[in-house]
Amino acid sequence: MTDVLGLHGRPGLVVGGGSGIGRATALLLAQAGADVAVADVDAARAEEVCQEVQGYGVKAVTIQGDVTVAEEAVRVVDEAHAALGGLYAVINIVGLASWSQLLDLDLAMWELDLRQNLTHHLHVGRAAARHMIADGTQGSLALVASVSGLYGAPNHGAYGAAKAATMALARTMADEWGPHGIRVNCVAPDIIATPRVVAGFAAQGLTDMQAPIAADGVPLARWGRPEEIAGPLVFLVSGLAGFMTGQTLVVDGGTQARFPHGGAKPFGNDAGSGGSSES
Repeated sequence: MTDVLGLHGRPGLVVGGGSGIGRATALLLAQAGADVAVADVDAARAEEVCQEVQGYGVKAVTIQGDVTVAEEAVRVVDEAHAALGGLYAVINIVGLASWSQLLDLDLAMWELDLRQNLTHHLHVGRAAARHMIADGTQGSLALVASVSGLYGAPNHGAYGAAKAATMALARTMADEWGPHGIRVNCVAPDIIATPRVVAGFAAQGLTDMQAPIAADGVPLARWGRPEEIAGPLVFLVSGLAGFMTGQTLVVDGGTQARFPHGGAKPFGNDAGSGGSSES
């Protein structure tokens, strides 16, 4: 087949590749012919995915590290660069939300959410960019943000603030590193049925992933699947997105398309008259 994505033989790093969206992304990169470094805080999970990736006939390596620690983030990127002989695509999936109303949110939780959802993008991104600039690689980065960074984020305000900042950080990276040919973009998902999310809801007694409560406010009336976020992420680091940078793709099952007040209401006897509630 024609290498439509332009990823065949390209070295790619998936940070947080041990499960869920990360696993789906690593496998899709492999299907596109890329060599893949699977990085995760859990070495066993990363190795399992690495074995799956190798099944597609590409080179795959496992790297263990906690990228929320600055030194480890740099080491993970450096090891991937060394093992694969370069870096062309870096996709960072890592993120975890804490839950608390703002009045109950303590400083430690606030700082933890920033570290788990924002700061590591700086560590990983800078380390990757330095290699790409030194090598003359016109590569690309894709970061996972969230619709919680686009709307208000009740009960997880620190997470929402971190995700909003992630999108802002990506725009700055795109601006500063664009002259080197490096592209940086984001994907902002709505609720996705990753193993961790499913387990969390199951612990609360929700086991039917298609239940209305699970897809509340989503026009497609279901949760997203990990591979449905992997696709946009791989697209963004591919040649098909070669003139895209500093952008955020919202992948939310149509949530943004839904009128927030239950649909426009006609006034009095004007129903069907072609009038608008905005006029």
